[in-house]
Amino acid sequence: MFAQQPRLSALFATQQRWLMSHIVLAMHFNLIAAGRPPGFGKTQALDAVHGSGVASRNTAEACINELIRYSFVQQTADPADRRRQRLIIAPVALDAISGWLQIHFATLDAMAGGERLNIYLRSPDMIAHIQPAIAKGLLASRAVRVPAGTFSLFTWLDNGGAVMDWLIAAMPDMPAEAERVPVGTVDITDMAAMFGLSRTHLSRKLKQAEDLGSMGWDGRRGRSGLWVSRTFRREYDEAQAVKLSIIDHAFAALATHKDLATLPFPAEISPEKVKHA
Repeated sequence: MFAQQPRLSALFATQQRWLMSHIVLAMHFNLIAAGRPPGFGKTQALDAVHGSGVASRNTAEACINELIRYSFVQQTADPADRRRQRLIIAPVALDAISGWLQIHFATLDAMAGGERLNIYLRSPDMIAHIQPAIAKGLLASRAVRVPAGTFSLFTWLDNGGAVMDWLIAAMPDMPAEAERVPVGTVDITDMAAMFGLSRTHLSRKLKQAEDLGSMGWDGRRGRSGLWVSRTFRREYDEAQAVKLSIIDHAFAALATHKDLATLPFPAEISPEKVKHA
């Protein structure tokens, strides 16, 4: 997804913007699920983001302005008052969130069995009900909102989520208990260019991860083989497990809740609860 839509993927590649995007998408889909025409005021979106505690109004406004600037959110006149503007999620963004859901449904099917992906593909309109429920679950989870350790370092970096995904995907298959797993030769300059980052900023984040013992170099820093620690891999796996559990919870509940706005999520879906599920 990053290769196909790097700018759009970047909105999902930092924790704060990822959650803000889910809040805005939930506003759109709640209107669709209620049978109402899409479109909401910018002030409504700012109030929703700020009220969630995810970001300040200024940060939320900067994010929404970015969505508008890159045409992921479109502005249109309010039919009731043409002096006012309403925001509508653009088709390219709707396609992206649908693709994101399909990836996660396929992952859940591969891990736990089931027909989540096929069910979704047969009834794509279910996205209007399930995305707001997923957003609710993400916002309810402290493990999602306040990640710890090295994972937290990268979640505040532009495209940090994509950087972590790339590091994990580059690792060869090795036993889970391996203390260090090689990623391969990594040039920080090339890596920064790949993700549209400042070399200085990326280098600083990698150094902080090194200081935590989460990764390191076999030779010259930034121009040799990079390895990733077992601790960092566990943090990454736990974060993915929590997210997948939230998505699966919403999917399973869809069959028994006509209105997912009333879906009761646990106050916390944490790595510990996932392990014992």
